[in-house]
Amino acid sequence: MPFYKKVNYKIITHLMGLLLAVNGGFMLLSSLVSFFYKDGVFKEMVFSGVLTMVLGGVIMLLTRNHKKEIVKRDGYIIVSLGWVIMSLAGTAPYIFTGAIPSFTNAFFETMSGYSTTGASILSDIESLPKGILFWRSITHWIGGMGIIVLAIAILPLLGIGGMQLFAAEAPGPGGDKLHPRITDTAKRLWLIYVGYTIAETILLKLAGMSFFDAINHSLSTLSTGGFSTKNNSVAYWNDTPLIQYIIIFFMFLAGTNFVLSYYAFKGRFSKIFRDEEFKVYSIVIVALTTIAACLIYLDVDMTASSIAHPMLLGQFESGLRHALFQVLAIVTTTGFVTADYAVWTPLLTIFFFGLMFLGGSSGSTAGGIKIVRHLIMIKNGLMEFKRTLHPNAIIPVRYNNKSVQQPIVFNILGFFILYMLSFIVGVLVFSALGLDFQTALGGAASTLGNVGPALGDLGPVNNYGELPSAAKWWASFLMLIGRLELFTVLILFTPFFWRNR
Repeated sequence: MPFYKKVNYKIITHLMGLLLAVNGGFMLLSSLVSFFYKDGVFKEMVFSGVLTMVLGGVIMLLTRNHKKEIVKRDGYIIVSLGWVIMSLAGTAPYIFTGAIPSFTNAFFETMSGYSTTGASILSDIESLPKGILFWRSITHWIGGMGIIVLAIAILPLLGIGGMQLFAAEAPGPGGDKLHPRITDTAKRLWLIYVGYTIAETILLKLAGMSFFDAINHSLSTLSTGGFSTKNNSVAYWNDTPLIQYIIIFFMFLAGTNFVLSYYAFKGRFSKIFRDEEFKVYSIVIVALTTIAACLIYLDVDMTASSIAHPMLLGQFESGLRHALFQVLAIVTTTGFVTADYAVWTPLLTIFFFGLMFLGGSSGSTAGGIKIVRHLIMIKNGLMEFKRTLHPNAIIPVRYNNKSVQQPIVFNILGFFILYMLSFIVGVLVFSALGLDFQTALGGAASTLGNVGPALGDLGPVNNYGELPSAAKWWASFLMLIGRLELFTVLILFTPFFWRNR
C-alpha cells in the first residue's frame, strides 16, 4: 500500500514557515514591552523574534514553488504540526532571557499558553520581566482564536483557500459561517476578538488595574487562558469587586459562540435567543452558580482559603461573586482563581472537578467537551426511550429546530467515548509517573480540558513545576489533543490516514 502518497509536503512546510514568521512578529511586539519598561531582556527578546522570523522566512523562500492546493489530509497535518512547531519556537524568549532555562519547562509553559490551558510551572510570576509576562499572555491570545484561523486571514495573499484548515481547527462541532468565504469569516472573528480585548482592557484600567495588568488579563480572558501577572491570580483584586465582575462578564462572552457576537453586532438578537446552546449555557451557569453559592454558605469556612479576602467572607455579595467567578472560570476553561476551592469542602472539590468535563460553547475559545455535545447526547439518550417504545418510528434528534444527521450524532458519541478514554489513559500514565490518585485525576481532567487549575498537588494555589519531566511532556500532549479536539491529532496515529484511497 502506498505510504505518505499525495501529502503536499511543500505547502505544509511553507505554512510552517508562515506560522514561524507570525510567531516571530509577536515576539518582536513583546520586545517593545521590554523596551518600554526597561526590564533588562530587550535584546534577548529581539534576538528571539528576529531568529524565529528569519527561520520562517527562509523556509517560506525555499518552498515558494509549491502546489497551491490543500486537501483535507493536509489540513490535519498542518494544524497539528503547526501547533507543535509554534510551541517549540515559542520557547525561545523563555530560554534566551533565562526566565525558564529548562527546555522541558519552557515547552510546557508555551504549550500551556497556545492551548489556552493556563497551567504554569512558575512559582514567582511577579519576578519575571514585563516582556516575558506579556509574551505568556500573547501565546494565550494567539491560541485562543486559533493560530490557523490567523493564518487563514492572510492566506489569500498566497493564493490558497483555507476552508480545510478551518474545518480541522475550528473549536467545536459544526458551527455557522458568517460569510461564504472562509477568509472573510476569519477576519470577522478576529475583528470581534480584537474589539472585545480592547474593550476589556479599557474597562479594567478604569476599574483600577494598571494598564499592563489590564492588557495582560484581557489577553488571557478572551482566550479563556488563565495566565495572570500576579502570583495570586485574580484573587489579588479580591478587594476590588468591580474588576472581578468585568472579568466575569468577558469570561461569559469568551465562552459563548463568537458567531452569536457577530449576530448581536448586526442587531439580529432573535438568532441569539433562539440558539439552544446559548440558552442551555446561560441556564447552566446560573444553576451551577446557585448551587455553588449555597454550598459555600452552608458548608464553607472561607477563612481556610489562603487567598480569600477575610473582610468580605461573611457578605452575601462576596460568596456569590466567588461562586460565579469560579464556576465561569472552570466551565469556560479560563482557569483564573479568586479563591482556593480545593480547601473549601470535599463536596465542592468534587463539584468543581465535575465542571472540568463541561466546557464552553462550540465556536468559542473555551476548551472541554462543549455544551452542544452534552446537549445532543442527552437529547439522543431521551430519543432512545421513545425509539424503544416505537421501534418502527423515525425519531430524529432536533437541534435549533432542525434534524441532526445521524453521522453528526455518531461523531459526537464517538468524540465523548474517545475523550473519556483519553482521560482514563491520562490518569493511568500520570499515576505510573508517580502522581497520587487525586493529583492524577485532576491533572488529566485539567490538561485534557485545557482548564489549568486541578486538584491535589496541582490545585488552584499550586503549580505544575514539581511534576517529573516525563509527566510535563505527557501533560503537554494532553493539552495539545484537548485543544485540537482529539480527532485532529489522534487521526495522525492511525495507519489508514496515510494510505492512498
